[in-house]
This record gives sequence, C-alpha cells and structure tokens, in this order.
Amino acid sequence: MTLETAARVRVCALSDLEVERGRAALFGTVQIALFLLADGSVRAVSNLDPYSGAHVMSRGIVGSRGDVPTLASPMHKQVFDLRTGVCIDTQGRDAAALRVWTVTVVDGNVELDAEEIR
Repeated sequence: MTLETAARVRVCALSDLEVERGRAALFGTVQIALFLLADGSVRAVSNLDPYSGAHVMSRGIVGSRGDVPTLASPMHKQVFDLRTGVCIDTQGRDAAALRVWTVTVVDGNVELDAEEIR
C-alpha cells in the first residue's frame, strides 16, 4: 500500500451509483451526497442543504447550465455548481455553498481523501 492510497477511504463501488441519481454516505457525523454524472465523473458534496438545514441533497435534481454540472436542492430548488459547491442562483450576502470533496475512482471503487472528511 502506498502513502497515496493509505490516506484514502473507500466509499462504495462505482457500480453502486446510477447516472444522475444521488446516493448518501455517512462518515461519523458527516453526510456526503455522491453523484455519477453522464460523462462518467463522480462528484461528492455535502448532503446538508445550507438553506433548509435538511440532509437532502442526495435527492436533488442533477442538471447543467452550459458546461457546468449542477444540483438543484429538492427543498427550495436553489442550484449549486457540482464542481465548486457555489450556489448559482443566490449571490451577495445570502449566498451559500455546499462543501465539496475530491473523488477518485480506483479499480472500480469510489474513494475520498480520509483527511478531507473530517
């Protein structure tokens, strides 16, 4: 095992994910929403909707605005950039963002950096 893989944690098999359907993963008290996009990439964001306070983002609506992959909250439909977590619809003082994790797919397994999960 290399140092690079030692700091990673397996979340699930890539085959456990469905295209544009969210899945939630729990690491201690941290809830992460995972999404397999149509281009084959996997994105991971906080499952906590920053506007409603509910852990529901894994049930959000995946879409796009131009080349930007997006996720609409199932609660109030705010749209977030899945790459950065930034809310596209709200700007200024009321702007909120989703926490984003770097995802790696290794040998058919979806992995996250263990240090980032904390």
